[in-house]
Amino acid sequence: MFREERGLLLASLTRRFGDLDLAEEVTSEAIEAALRHWPAEGVPARPGAWLLTTARRKAVDRLRRDRAYAARLAVLQADAERDDAVAPAADAAGAGELPDERLQLFFTCTHPALAAEDRTALTLRCLAGLTTPEVARAFLVPTATMAQRIVRAKKKIREARIPFRVPGPDELPERLPGVLQVVYSVFTEGYAASSGPRLQRLGLAEEAVRLARILHRLLPAERETAGLLALLLLVHARRDARTGPEGEPVLLEEQDRGRWDRAMIEEGRDLVVRALTGGPAGPYGVQAAIAALHDEAAGVESTDWAQIVALYDVLLALTPSPVVAVNRAVAVAMRDGPGAGLALLDALAGEPRLRAYPPYAVARGDLLTRLGREGEAAVAYREALEAAGTEPERAALRRKLGE
Repeated sequence: MFREERGLLLASLTRRFGDLDLAEEVTSEAIEAALRHWPAEGVPARPGAWLLTTARRKAVDRLRRDRAYAARLAVLQADAERDDAVAPAADAAGAGELPDERLQLFFTCTHPALAAEDRTALTLRCLAGLTTPEVARAFLVPTATMAQRIVRAKKKIREARIPFRVPGPDELPERLPGVLQVVYSVFTEGYAASSGPRLQRLGLAEEAVRLARILHRLLPAERETAGLLALLLLVHARRDARTGPEGEPVLLEEQDRGRWDRAMIEEGRDLVVRALTGGPAGPYGVQAAIAALHDEAAGVESTDWAQIVALYDVLLALTPSPVVAVNRAVAVAMRDGPGAGLALLDALAGEPRLRAYPPYAVARGDLLTRLGREGEAAVAYREALEAAGTEPERAALRRKLGE
């Protein structure tokens, strides 16, 4: 419940007081108070309202004690009122308002004054509830580096006096790519947890799907919002088949496709058509098309690997990255044989970002095993084991090494 309410609390408190650090601190204090009182007094009927009321009181108490802090927040409040005064009348009347406070802050924290990497880091840490190490693993950087980005973003907001407000309709398209990236990153952490006892964090994945639905309802003409929602639905449809009875990972080729959510797949396929119609495809639309091809196939053997490789070629041109290159290499291996895929993977060996990316070493281990090079495969699996973040991944890799 605390994880679910934390984002709502931060959103409401930041809008009320205009200070993200203050909102984080009093949110933590309210949760601490709940841990003291609820075991003895019982959980209130509306726990979220209890937490919000407690956090607001603590914020007001802090401001009363700290006059300098209160003076700075008064300046922020004056800036916000000035921005409201110059906003178009339609905006003041509520046109273009987002239907969820967390999404309002998603857009706010993707302000163009912030560096792109800082926007995503700040939003994931403060509004999506990921820890700093989880955010760092999602972007394949050291925890210390990610912590510096988050501090830098907060400092920029404070010193530049960036207002916490809903962007107007004319600003939404400019802010949209950053928001899509944040929602996608939240889903990625839910789909494949970076650490912990479980492979999936279904609550995070479902929250990302919910946010993507709201974005799509808000901006139905934006094809990439359709593409993102399609991608999330088509991948999340496999959630029940991705783990075994003990929580162990189940590879795509071994999954019981009868357990896939067919209604979700159909919805995703319809959205793919919208995402790919009416102009050049965006990266989320292309990824959704790849996911649709996997979901439509009766099995790995009948999957259209040639078309998947072609789509990865498009995706690599749109968003060049070593992770996309790894996925493309695996698809080439399925189309042309393990030797062809291994050659592509080996060409990426010098990429530093892949050292902390277990799927790269796992893919090499699998292809080396298929080629009968078991000693080299064992080395690759040991490398993957060292980088694996969750216990189910580590257990599966230990079994691979045992084999």
